[in-house]
Amino acid sequence: MVDIIARAEPWLRSCCGALLLLALLPSVGAAQGTGTRYINPQSLAKPTGYTHLVIAPDGRTVYIAGQVAFDSTGKVVGTGDFAAQAEQVYRNLQRALESVGGSMADLVKTTTFITDIKHLATLREVRARHIAKTQPPANTLVAVSSLARPELLIEIEGVAVLRSIIRQ
Repeated sequence: MVDIIARAEPWLRSCCGALLLLALLPSVGAAQGTGTRYINPQSLAKPTGYTHLVIAPDGRTVYIAGQVAFDSTGKVVGTGDFAAQAEQVYRNLQRALESVGGSMADLVKTTTFITDIKHLATLREVRARHIAKTQPPANTLVAVSSLARPELLIEIEGVAVLRSIIRQ
């Protein structure tokens, strides 16, 4: 077959080369991951109707559901205390990432929901203790009227890109 392609017209060789490349691409992509994976770490509260982490087929991109101030049993930590809730949320993000071999340094995007903008200074203080100052993730801050439960004051969702492919 290679001999036939070598003797063919240049335009035909280009087309055959492109078709061969296209034929190989799906196998290269499949080698990277094993499909979308859904993970609920035991270190986080049991979810109801959602998944804590979804790993994309590339095996490196991780989508983290909005984390709130629940401990691993589902009890709210720091009712009425924004700083305590923010600390718990960042601990939950860290636990989520550690469950797939990642760290807070792997976060590339976060979306932060707070119920009152007056907590912005406190949020920045807590975030500075958990997020790398040199390469912080992109972030969107959204002030909302309420979260899933009235005692919750903050929720953060994230996207991370792990340094190496997860093979689970």
